Amino acid sequence: MNERRWTYLSDMDGVLVKEEHLVPGADEFLAELKANGIDFLVLTNNSIYTPRDLRARLERTGLDIPEESIWTSALATAKFLSSQRPNGSAYVIGEAGLTTALHEVGYVLTERDPDYVVLGETRTYSFSAITRAIRLIEGGAKFIATNPDATGPSVEGSMPATGSVAALIEKATGRSPYYVGKPNPLMMRSALRRLGAHSESTLMIGDRMDTDVHSGIEAGLQTILVLTGISTRESAERYPYRPTLVLDSIADLIGRTGNPFGEG
Repeated sequence: MNERRWTYLSDMDGVLVKEEHLVPGADEFLAELKANGIDFLVLTNNSIYTPRDLRARLERTGLDIPEESIWTSALATAKFLSSQRPNGSAYVIGEAGLTTALHEVGYVLTERDPDYVVLGETRTYSFSAITRAIRLIEGGAKFIATNPDATGPSVEGSMPATGSVAALIEKATGRSPYYVGKPNPLMMRSALRRLGAHSESTLMIGDRMDTDVHSGIEAGLQTILVLTGISTRESAERYPYRPTLVLDSIADLIGRTGNPFGEG
């Protein structure tokens, strides 16, 4: 087993950055991956930003991550819809990360008889846009959401995110959305295809048991829970599944990225 060459998938918020600040050691960890030629993708359920936006945001914290190494729920959603209905149409509630991803796969964004209503994060959810989404779904549009996260972080505290607004639309229409992002293992599998990697030699690093570890396990990956974000050692014990490894921080992987589980 010590000949295995690992590929890394890593969540972003709570693992590499926290509240717009670098998690200590994250820069050294990524530098070690690059120096050793280890393939990696940084994943986020947040669909607001394009990879270019996220690269700039991460650069401000001191992390140098190329655009092609960033995989968002918006990109995964666009890839999924393109595979389901190529060159389709959608009514979108979301920001540039989602609309750009859909445009890039050939989708037309429209308010008239769309194939899909696609819900993602936005800083300002509009009641009129939500009302239009409800009526389009009632009219036959399929309901897709980028991720099920109920809340997201802000400087002032929690704010409603895609999952909360999806629940409102679901209650009004009686139609459940199909969630593409974590914990759906579809997002992991699309990331693996992006890298040309295999599940048996890929690990997922995250700070949440309910999304990161859950989706990693369901996609057949080894999982590492870090304690710099949401889940704690105590809260992790409440789940019926376990990560392969629990670490205090991403910094604990420095010097062992080629052999993270001490195999051999």
